[in-house]
Amino acid sequence: MPQSSASNILNHPHLQMIHVEGGTFWMGDDESDDNYEKPAHKVSLSSFYLGQYPVTNEQFIPFLNELGNQVEGGRTWVNFEGSYLGARCGIMENAGTFECIPGLEQHPMIYVSWYGAQSYCKWLSDKTGKNYRLPSEAEWEYAARGGKHKSPFIYSGSNHLNEVGWYDVNSHRETKRVGMKLPNQLGLYDMSGNVYEWCADHWHENYDGAPDDGSAWTTGGEDRGRVVRGGSWFNDGNDCRVSDRFRYFTYSRNNFIGFRVARS
Repeated sequence: MPQSSASNILNHPHLQMIHVEGGTFWMGDDESDDNYEKPAHKVSLSSFYLGQYPVTNEQFIPFLNELGNQVEGGRTWVNFEGSYLGARCGIMENAGTFECIPGLEQHPMIYVSWYGAQSYCKWLSDKTGKNYRLPSEAEWEYAARGGKHKSPFIYSGSNHLNEVGWYDVNSHRETKRVGMKLPNQLGLYDMSGNVYEWCADHWHENYDGAPDDGSAWTTGGEDRGRVVRGGSWFNDGNDCRVSDRFRYFTYSRNNFIGFRVARS
């Protein structure tokens, strides 16, 4: 994929964007045992676009080959040496050029920090002239719940996680190629399981004072702790619920965290 071609980037089969029509929903879960998900509160969002899949290794390669693996927050964007529990980074460096490890081209990008995900969004925006960014936590949950369809499911698209997600029971302790499970009602894949996904928001211990307009909550809380959503191949089913939320440090580069892009 030529680095200079915005059309090739936009036409990449795994950079398809799904239009998420705006609406109102109840975010969080007062019935949960986890106080992080409380209090449930009404949020009204404008329409936006969300990536149909998490960003893949082959999508991330042109960004790295143009900008390199820069240091931000005290660490490089990507840990290429990562192979914890057998889930290895799908990208390697060969004579100064970054390449996908054969067979992992369409697996989600992992071992990438929040800074790396943010920088990818900025790079993609510069290349295409469109405003790509990380989704807000509210946008992520609204889309995972099926948007205007207001799906009642525990997971994104089903009450049965095996139908829609890769998690500790079925993943064989590794990421999987995107799009292999069923999508949710909006046509979004891998929202439950496979990899956690970085969001734009600061981490807050609960929803007291959270925005009600769907915007990212970037005041107060932990600036260096950012929200991740969706659970992963490493997690159990409870962590893959649409209301579940957790946080990692912005410089964290884990084998179970990736991201997907949003656009207004």
